[in-house]
Amino acid sequence: MYIPTYDDMLAAHERVKPHIRCTPVRTSHYLNELAGCELFFKCENFHEPGAFKVRGASNAVFGLDDEQAKKGVATHSSGNHASCLSYAAMLRGIPCNVVMPHTAPQAKKDTVRRYGGKITECEPSTTSREETFAKVQAETGGDFVHPYNDPRVIAGQGTCSKELIEQTDGLDFVVAPIGGGGMISGTCLTLSMLAPETKVIAAEPEQADDAYRSFKAGHIIADDAPKTIADGLLVPLKDLTWHFVSNQVHEMYTASEAEIVDAMKIIWKHLRVVMEPSSAVPLATILNNRDAFAGKRVGVIVTGGNVDLDKLPWMNS
Repeated sequence: MYIPTYDDMLAAHERVKPHIRCTPVRTSHYLNELAGCELFFKCENFHEPGAFKVRGASNAVFGLDDEQAKKGVATHSSGNHASCLSYAAMLRGIPCNVVMPHTAPQAKKDTVRRYGGKITECEPSTTSREETFAKVQAETGGDFVHPYNDPRVIAGQGTCSKELIEQTDGLDFVVAPIGGGGMISGTCLTLSMLAPETKVIAAEPEQADDAYRSFKAGHIIADDAPKTIADGLLVPLKDLTWHFVSNQVHEMYTASEAEIVDAMKIIWKHLRVVMEPSSAVPLATILNNRDAFAGKRVGVIVTGGNVDLDKLPWMNS
């Protein structure tokens, strides 16, 4: 198992800079008062494909040699990684095949197709996803770019925290959502070298809390098919991301479905930023644990903004 290094992250940043945006950091006096701390929202939803995963995807795609690139890339994803890999592949002019659960939001499927990705649907479970993907990759021969358990992807995701630290004047905490752990791993990778005094906090839905339970138990606990409104956080940790989570994450908090929706509404209204439910989990956990963050400077990574505007979570509440 190759564990990516800080130098890998720096190389990734040089590689992806021509293909991504340096996303802005937003603040809100109202949200600071509500949370009892200073919040700095790193708006990764402002990337062209609408999510932070364009960083890792671009690092993988543009790191391929020409011979490998001819066969394209392939992956499985509930949405954002599929969109971002398709986008990076489109920029390089190579094929991209993705396996997605049939329950993935239509908005995310539409984005994949708009960027030229070819979708094969599967059942909404990790088992079905991996079995279907094995068949697709055998047929296409594309380079497998795992959504998170890939050194190239983790190094790419680490570029987000590099920008965040450079855009702010020191942070006590950085809070990011956790599913498979790619963003959290990249955050740990970067901050351990660039800002070792900054503590990394992972935020997870209560209804898909396998990372939280893994963190407390000291070993990976994987749920096959959890159900949560935060559809970007359905996948389990793997060996590479577990290395970072188990060694460098300071704490992990969870939030209920109602708390996630409330946080999402608050951010839409007061930060005026479109984000998907997965991206609201950090604020929900901060509001749940005010004492832990009181008076501190807290970076919050807004991981994505790909939502189905016809099916917003509060429309049925």
